[in-house]
Amino acid sequence: MGSGKPLHGHTDAGGTIDHPRAYEFVAEIGFLGRRREIFTRLATLSGTRPGDRVLDVGCGTGYLTRILAPVVGPAGQVTGIDPSPPMIEHARRRAPGNCSYLVGEGQALDLPDASVDVVVSSLAVHHMPAAERGAAVREMFRVLRPGGRLLIAEFRPPASPLLARLVGMLPGPAMRQRPMDLLADLIPAAGFHRLDEGDLPVLLAYVQAERPAACVV
Repeated sequence: MGSGKPLHGHTDAGGTIDHPRAYEFVAEIGFLGRRREIFTRLATLSGTRPGDRVLDVGCGTGYLTRILAPVVGPAGQVTGIDPSPPMIEHARRRAPGNCSYLVGEGQALDLPDASVDVVVSSLAVHHMPAAERGAAVREMFRVLRPGGRLLIAEFRPPASPLLARLVGMLPGPAMRQRPMDLLADLIPAAGFHRLDEGDLPVLLAYVQAERPAACVV
């Protein structure tokens, strides 16, 4: 799995991003000045509440974790995990007191069963090796408490034919598939109940799901 935060395509072999400052610069441009607005909407869509324990899989520079931190408040905890040590170090240097970070992969989460209330993952699934995506979604299920919520955001194909043609020239399939094309089978196979999906500005879409309240791993 990779940090899941580039604004370009990627192959199905997976990979990481190891240049946090360059990524932050590109992200601000790529989201057309609306990055904070969009990620604040993701925080709302996740259903996170005060006191929650939240896990961000593929947290990259920790941008979304820092938005979630005031939502969970001092009684809550936000944990970010990413396989790139430079990205994690960047996140740690900017972390509020209720955020912590781990170097690790989504398909092998170093967390106890049913230990978090919410799992989020933004622009990370397409970085995971295709063969490992199912294992990563199962790990998200494992660490969620019964009744816990999942939010995954990914690139979506542009509606504009011109933009679609330009995107088609990028290497890798990341921006050519809707999130449900990546996740349609993986989410229910892991045991989740799918709740909703929708579009967000600047080529993003999301999927919401829930671990059933009466379910045993």
